[in-house]
Amino acid sequence: MADSASRPLPRLAAVLRDRASSRLWRGGTALVLVAALLLGWWLWPSSPAPYPRGTVGFATGVPRGVYERYGQLLQAYVHRAMPGVGLRLDASEGSPDNLQKVASGRDSFAIATADAVATYSGPDRARLRGIARLYDDYMQLVVPADSPVHNVADLKGRTVSVGQPLSGVNLVTERLLAAAGLDPEHDIHPVPLGIGDAVDALRDGRIDALFWSGGLPTAAVDDLSHQLRIRLVPLGQLAERLHLDGGEGAAAYRAAVMPADAYPEAQPANTPVSTVAVANLMVTRNDTDTRLVQAMTRAVIDSRDAIGSEVHAAQLMDLRTAIYTDPLQLHEGARRYYASVKP
Repeated sequence: MADSASRPLPRLAAVLRDRASSRLWRGGTALVLVAALLLGWWLWPSSPAPYPRGTVGFATGVPRGVYERYGQLLQAYVHRAMPGVGLRLDASEGSPDNLQKVASGRDSFAIATADAVATYSGPDRARLRGIARLYDDYMQLVVPADSPVHNVADLKGRTVSVGQPLSGVNLVTERLLAAAGLDPEHDIHPVPLGIGDAVDALRDGRIDALFWSGGLPTAAVDDLSHQLRIRLVPLGQLAERLHLDGGEGAAAYRAAVMPADAYPEAQPANTPVSTVAVANLMVTRNDTDTRLVQAMTRAVIDSRDAIGSEVHAAQLMDLRTAIYTDPLQLHEGARRYYASVKP
C-alpha cells in the first residue's frame, strides 16, 4: 500500500479534525464526515492495476468466421473493462492453428474446439489450460437447394470445400466423410477454403458443397442464403458412427439439432436439421499470469450479453457450465474467478 502521508484523504481528514475543534465545526456532523473520509481512505484500492498491463495476443480464425467476430467484440469489451490491457487479434486457419499459436507462446489466448484440443499433440501440449467453455459449434453441410446431394455419401466425385488444413472444420469433415464410407482424399475433390472464400465459391458455382463448423447462425452462411437458394444437409445420423469409430476427441461430439430459425432463408424451410455439435473452449497456457487470466475470465463471462447480441451463439454460455473445460485442466486464474463468484 502507498505511503499514507502521500494520500490526499488522510491530509484532508487531519484538516477536518482541526476544524472540528472550532465553534463552527463542533458537533456530530464533523465527526461523521471525518469517519466517512477515513473509511474511504482505508478502502481505497492499494493498486490501480490488479493485473499486468500491456498487449496480449488472441488467436481468432478465418475472415467472416464466428471466431473472428467474437474476437473483435471481446477486444472492444476488454478495452473498456480492463484498462491498460489490449488484445492483439491474430487471424488463423482455425482451432488446431490456434492451439499451436498458444502452445508456442505467440498468443496468450485463443478459442478452440474440444475435439481439436483432444487430438493436438504438438510441442508444449501439456502447457495448455482451459479458461471457459463458451458455446457449441454446429457442423453444417451447405449445398444449392436443387443439388442432388441429400446425405454425405452423395458427395462422392464432387468438389467440396473441406476447410483449411489447420482448421477444426477440416478435422471434423474428414471424420464425417470417413463415417459415411468416403475417402476424404480420393472419393471427393477437396478444396481447402475458409468460410468466406467457400461461400463465394458455392455462390459462383465453383464448388458443389461446403462444410462449415461454427456457431449459429454464422453470418457468412446467412448472407449466402440471401444470395443463393441453399439447403442444409442432415448430418445427425453420423453422430453415433463418430463415437463407434473412436479416435482421440470422438467423445467431444454429440448429436444436435439446428433450430428451424437458424437460417430462415435456407431449405428445408422452417424445418430443424439434425447435425453434430462440439464445444468451444477458451484456452491459454499454464504460465500466463494468474491475475491476467482471472481478469480475462471475468471479462469473458461478463461480456456474454454484449457479445451475444451479435454472435448469437455466445448467448448460450452459462456460468454453471463454463467451468467444464475438459479435456483441458482449468487454469489457476480461471479457478480463482469461479471460486470468487460461487454462490
